[in-house]
Amino acid sequence: MTGSIIKASRPFDEAIKYVYVLDFRSKSCLKIIAKYYHISMKSTTFDWYCKHTWKLSAKNTAWCLAGCSIGDFGTILFFQLTKIPFPVLAIMLLAIINGLITSIILEMIILIRQNLEFKKALRTAMGMSFISMISMETTMNLSDYFLTGGAILTWWVVPLMLIIGFLTPWPYNYWRLKRYGINCH
Repeated sequence: MTGSIIKASRPFDEAIKYVYVLDFRSKSCLKIIAKYYHISMKSTTFDWYCKHTWKLSAKNTAWCLAGCSIGDFGTILFFQLTKIPFPVLAIMLLAIINGLITSIILEMIILIRQNLEFKKALRTAMGMSFISMISMETTMNLSDYFLTGGAILTWWVVPLMLIIGFLTPWPYNYWRLKRYGINCH
C-alpha cells in the first residue's frame, strides 16, 4: 500500500511519500517516509517480541527495583525493629514515599557517574516514569500486607515482594522503551 501527502502551503517538490512494507521477520508493518531524498523508517505496529528491548527494560526495571526497595524495606524494617505504634497504612505510605526518594537518589548517582551535570541528573531522575515506580511500590507493599498481615519483613516474604515488584512494571517499561525510546539508565 502506498500513498502520498502534499501540503497545500508547500511547493509540489516538498511532497511526503509513504510506503508501507510488511517486515516478515519482526511481524510488523514499516512505514517508510521519503522526503527530500532522505528515507526514514517508522514502525506502524507494536510488537512484544523484541529480545533486546526485553533485556534492556529488565535492566531498567532492576535498577528501579533496587532503588525503590532500599527506601521501602528500610522504612518497614525501622518500624518493625523500633516497635513504634504506627498504623500499617501510614507505614506503607511512608515506605512508598521513601522508596520513590531512594530510587531518584540512586538514579542521580548513576547519571552523575556517567558525567551528567547535577541539575540534568536531577531533572532526568525526576522525569523517570512515576507510573512504573508507584506500581512497583504499591504491589510490593500490598503483597507484604496480604502475605504477612501487616508491614512485616520476613526471610520468605522479601523475595516474593521483589519478584512481584519486578514483574508488575516490567511490561510497562518494555512498552515505554519500545514505543518512545525512553531509557532511564
